[in-house]
Amino acid sequence: MPTKLTVFLVLLLGQVACAPKSVLTAEMQPRSLKALNLEETLSRRDEVMLAYALTAYDANNRAVSVVNGGWGVASVRKNEEIALAKQAQPLQLTVPKNGRVVASVVLIEVDDTGQAQTILNQIRQIHNVVSVPAGLLLTATEVLTPLKYITAGLTAAGLGVKLVDQFDDDDLLGQSSAQLNERELSAGNITTTDRTITADLTGTNLRDTYAYQLRYDVRLKRVKLTVNRR
Repeated sequence: MPTKLTVFLVLLLGQVACAPKSVLTAEMQPRSLKALNLEETLSRRDEVMLAYALTAYDANNRAVSVVNGGWGVASVRKNEEIALAKQAQPLQLTVPKNGRVVASVVLIEVDDTGQAQTILNQIRQIHNVVSVPAGLLLTATEVLTPLKYITAGLTAAGLGVKLVDQFDDDDLLGQSSAQLNERELSAGNITTTDRTITADLTGTNLRDTYAYQLRYDVRLKRVKLTVNRR
């Protein structure tokens, strides 16, 4: 006959087994792009594309997974604002416990639209989350630009290209990144931290000065999954 202690331990283990499990999820969504001043003043329009990525790090600052996205190639005129939320595919991936996520985006002005569209199509084809091989992405002690994050992410997905090297006559108009970590989340059944990034991308090419404003959202949320009892 089972003792009271045995019954207590069985009940306790059952409660632990049925306890809700927490899943940490990161999301990224480009929102809008506005051309305040163009890089191409003669044609009065720029041909641009976006490449962006989410990279998840574990508690030991090791990159473990990445997902890539792309938008364009699009013709933009001065003062035109594009609603990217309706056109650019959102990204999502799971973040390890006590980990963090880095969102990266680069804006490129392209001259060879055919070549750019080919690269963009390749990026879209590898939209699935992929594991990062050990040693491919550097740890948090290294200073990584958004372009390096994206390049490494594409390499992890099997697309061995460096974006800038593929566009010899084109310009990197700007880049931006943001990171969120689990410590920013508060207690609760569903906890979420949102950040809307407004990146001012400016520069000068020869005598032309360009300026773009890019907005994108980054979200980190913890959802406790419940087990339905039958």
